[in-house]
Amino acid sequence: MRRTHLSLYYLAGYLIPAGLLLLFVPEFATKLLLSDRTYDYAPFHLVGVLLLVIGILIVQIIRFRLEALYSTTLVARALISATLLWLYLNTGDPFFAVILVIVLIGVGITGISYLLDRRSA
Repeated sequence: MRRTHLSLYYLAGYLIPAGLLLLFVPEFATKLLLSDRTYDYAPFHLVGVLLLVIGILIVQIIRFRLEALYSTTLVARALISATLLWLYLNTGDPFFAVILVIVLIGVGITGISYLLDRRSA
């Protein structure tokens, strides 16, 4: 599962910085991600801390090579992707489309890595 293990670095690599940005500077983070709206930023602080905590958990999955949870990261991101697509379609805010693309890139990298690792095992 070497490839899948390495693919999770991408996930941790966006969860922790995104969590910190949304927690501490949500206005900057939403503009950076192309939002065309002004929001109440309190929910973004909450989302920021949640992303940060999930990022920490992903770092632990990487650190301890918890292969049993690799497929779970794919299922979780599929659910997140569906929600992001729904939010984008309902709001039209590019913010959700940008995040969806970032998540789908990771799903693609991890999914392909997982299939290749399973095939070679």
